[in-house]
Amino acid sequence: MTSRSLRVLFVSSEAAPLIKTGGLADVSAALPGALRRIGVDARLLLPGYPQVLAALPHARYATDLHGFNGLPPARLLAAELPNGVPLWVIECAELYQRGGGPYQDDARLDWPDNAQRFGLLSRVAALLGCADTPLSWHPDVVHCNDWQAGLAPAYLHFARGAAPSMMTIHNLAFQGIFPPHSVQALGLPPACFSPEGVEYYGNLSFLKAGLFYAHHITTVSPTYAQEIQHEPLGFGMQGLLAVRHDQLTGILNGIDSVDWNPATDPHLARNYDAASLGKKAANKRELQKRMGLAVDEEVPLFGVVSRFTYQKGIDVILELLPRLLEMPAQCVLLGSGEAALQQAALDLSHRHRGMLGAYIGFDEALSHLIEAGADMFLMPSRFEPCGLNQMYSQRYGTPPLVHATGGLADSVVDCSAATLADGTASGFMCTEVTPASLWGAVQRAVAAYRDRKTWRAIQKNGMAKDFGWEKSAAEYAAIYRRLVA
Repeated sequence: MTSRSLRVLFVSSEAAPLIKTGGLADVSAALPGALRRIGVDARLLLPGYPQVLAALPHARYATDLHGFNGLPPARLLAAELPNGVPLWVIECAELYQRGGGPYQDDARLDWPDNAQRFGLLSRVAALLGCADTPLSWHPDVVHCNDWQAGLAPAYLHFARGAAPSMMTIHNLAFQGIFPPHSVQALGLPPACFSPEGVEYYGNLSFLKAGLFYAHHITTVSPTYAQEIQHEPLGFGMQGLLAVRHDQLTGILNGIDSVDWNPATDPHLARNYDAASLGKKAANKRELQKRMGLAVDEEVPLFGVVSRFTYQKGIDVILELLPRLLEMPAQCVLLGSGEAALQQAALDLSHRHRGMLGAYIGFDEALSHLIEAGADMFLMPSRFEPCGLNQMYSQRYGTPPLVHATGGLADSVVDCSAATLADGTASGFMCTEVTPASLWGAVQRAVAAYRDRKTWRAIQKNGMAKDFGWEKSAAEYAAIYRRLVA
């Protein structure tokens, strides 16, 4: 089968710009788009949250979805993403028509019926991927993403005339764990509730179901694919993943090189490219003004755009900030997450007015301005399956400071005499997520920043990298073809 004739159903719980809580949404829009550009007929299946339905006023009726075991009836609507990817949306008011976010309510508590909400997503995916599909379009492969779609490979395993399935892990730390009675409530056969199936320490795990029953497993960087076969990053799944290592592939995510292009980005004060890096300074001035910092072209300005969680190493950044600001240096923080970390960031910004700015929440335009206006980007994640901001940073000539893990290790080349000489140095790495280790990386980065010739070389090395989706899409298409063959 040629790639042109491949039909792939891409199943996700979020997709930009309709609904987004993290990098999964970016991947779920960009990867199907890239697949379509190389001839794969990729189509997306998404839950019908209020934000999604509001953004698709011209969605068309496709078919009725009659009630499955323990799940309410729904309708399937047809629409398109802004990038032209065909989209099916599950309209089910009982499960999706509510405030809050996709996974949690306004108090940041998980929805108590998440098993049903994402059980329906998985069940519809399986229906569209088996012989009894109500649609004329039938996928050759059902590509499931993260725990929210994890039951689809299990449903497909027990269905008639089912397409092969692929399971992509975007973050193994989130596993979709529910009580054992959920197995019957979701219409799964009782026999699958065992260690050789969906059972995980006495509970049902959506992710375990996907990892056990999918024909192939991928994750979002080669290094992360190795890390998750061992403790501590296996999060209890390392045994299963090690057994399935021959069916496990790490493929580095790409970025949307149209949205993230400093030469054309509409969110910037001034556009620039590798040949006009001097214009980048206008964005630094604009960022300093917007965040209430002293306008100073010489002081190094660090940027952070992140979820405020332990995983992202925000606690270490906050601990190091007073010392960093004394260099002197400046820093801007954008993100949200754990309340204690949010409050600590705000407290520090009040104590260090003019040097530190913090914005709690998300602002797409500001995130672009930070990537362009900062001199360097802090991203010391304790683990990072792939990460996107370190790629944005390099594309914007803003060398990242990262922990050597997962996709960060695969996409950033640490600055050294050897990597400067061979033209690959594009950032700075720390080997541990501790204040001391990160401080060492900061000192090396600031020393390089003071040497204008060295800094320009590092910036241009990063900007010359190709982080587009085309290479990754081709790797996915090759696996699809093997599954169909």
